[in-house]
Amino acid sequence: MRRPCVCAFLAAFALPLLGQAPAPKRTQVVLLGTGTPNADPDRCGPSVAVVVNNVPYLVDFGPGVVRRAEAARRRGVTGLAVPNLRRAFVTHLHSDHTAGYPDLILTPWVLGRKEPLQVYGPPGLKSMTDHIVMAFRDDILIRLDGSEPANETGFQVEAREIEPGDVYKDENVVVTAFPVNHGSWPHAFGYRFKTPDRTIVISGDTTATQTVIDACQGCDILIHEVYSAAGFARREPAWQKYHSEFHTSSRDLAELAAKARPGLLVLYHQLLWTSTEEELLGEIRRGYKGKVVSGRDLDVY
Repeated sequence: MRRPCVCAFLAAFALPLLGQAPAPKRTQVVLLGTGTPNADPDRCGPSVAVVVNNVPYLVDFGPGVVRRAEAARRRGVTGLAVPNLRRAFVTHLHSDHTAGYPDLILTPWVLGRKEPLQVYGPPGLKSMTDHIVMAFRDDILIRLDGSEPANETGFQVEAREIEPGDVYKDENVVVTAFPVNHGSWPHAFGYRFKTPDRTIVISGDTTATQTVIDACQGCDILIHEVYSAAGFARREPAWQKYHSEFHTSSRDLAELAAKARPGLLVLYHQLLWTSTEEELLGEIRRGYKGKVVSGRDLDVY
């Protein structure tokens, strides 16, 4: 009598018992830049990529955004290949969040992007866009009319000035903008990304604001700016006034996160001053018992 094939036995019984490996997440969140206006060589300017089914959506484009995208691609996030950088959302027009805009417009085009860049953001975005394209007019004309191969569309930008509400939708994502309080800026936004498998909320620069709580409500990931309360106490009064009106203290963020209930709280745009990341995390954990991490450039969630 012939024995059953061992391979067949394993296929029929052993594998179902062991279970299959979980399917990879369709959504990846990549911190391209976690920095502030401070010239920290380890942290590029603020930028987050939400990558869904290998399609990237950027939030903010601080200094270094394109090179960080390429670094993430080399680490395995294939959707962040530079020519794929076609859609971006800007929280507000502070320079540390937008100084990489010319790079985002031009470099992916030079490297083969054929589609116009789509950018969504607050009033003033169109004027900023027009001035950047005009500033690089000679570069663009030389690439188009000189001997360098170049397409005629990839440098173009479709800039859309938005209001709160759903601002973008495709087969991968619904993007909702909500207003936040960033001091004297008349228009500043956070963004909520709803993908097939996750909900991600990105605060942008803001004080502790109810709209962030409303947008999250148990979201999978909340990426929020923060400053150290201990470091703040050692700042000069003029800077204390500024930061308290424009940004979120660790104590206030702990209270906010307890109400928002994210699956994971990720700290970015961290103002530490003389404090450390570990001290900052300790400040948060004294008032918030959920999962929290200190974000670094090229972290993937």
